[in-house]
Amino acid sequence: MEDLAHLRKSYERDALEEDAAADQPMRQFEQWLHEALTANIPEPNAMTLATVGPDGRPSTRIVLIKGSDARGIVWYTNYDSRKGRELAAHPFAALQFHWVEQERVVRIEGRVERVSDEESDAYFQSRPLDSRLGAWASPQSQVISSRAVLVANAAKAAAQHGLHPPRPPHWGGFRLVPDTWEFWQGRKSRLHDRLRYTLAQNGQWQRDRLAP
Repeated sequence: MEDLAHLRKSYERDALEEDAAADQPMRQFEQWLHEALTANIPEPNAMTLATVGPDGRPSTRIVLIKGSDARGIVWYTNYDSRKGRELAAHPFAALQFHWVEQERVVRIEGRVERVSDEESDAYFQSRPLDSRLGAWASPQSQVISSRAVLVANAAKAAAQHGLHPPRPPHWGGFRLVPDTWEFWQGRKSRLHDRLRYTLAQNGQWQRDRLAP
């Protein structure tokens, strides 16, 4: 087995200084996301979503960002999935982007709300047909006997809805409304740059440097 304790990497690609960082965290995020997209790194839109269940146990999974604006960060899922149920019970979450090639991490925390039905409908209709049928076919996070169940459910959904399946009532978008952001840039000697933005009561963002 690999000797994990001796794996080492020196982070030397970039820096994150206050005089070069945006005053608003969303602007800083959109700049880094744009750079990740244009660099053609694998899955730049993938983010880890952390939720907490009614029993206090945390869980994580990878989801894909599907929108960002002044209101927050949006993704779509089955509302009856584990993450959907956990967000219904405890509507707060954390997101994390890790752009390995650029030695960057973005962490985001805040309250979570459902997007409007109109937003969910519009995004659902933009998806490929197979993905729309899959939303009907998969009882996400539930135990199933075999893959044949999914195949049969997909065939049934195709027969029932044809080329124009509507959005299932159990499927739609969530939006995380941030109150805390952290931008991490790897630096040499493990003296990494960490800038945290915290939303103050007056609606302004306070920026602080954190020790690595």
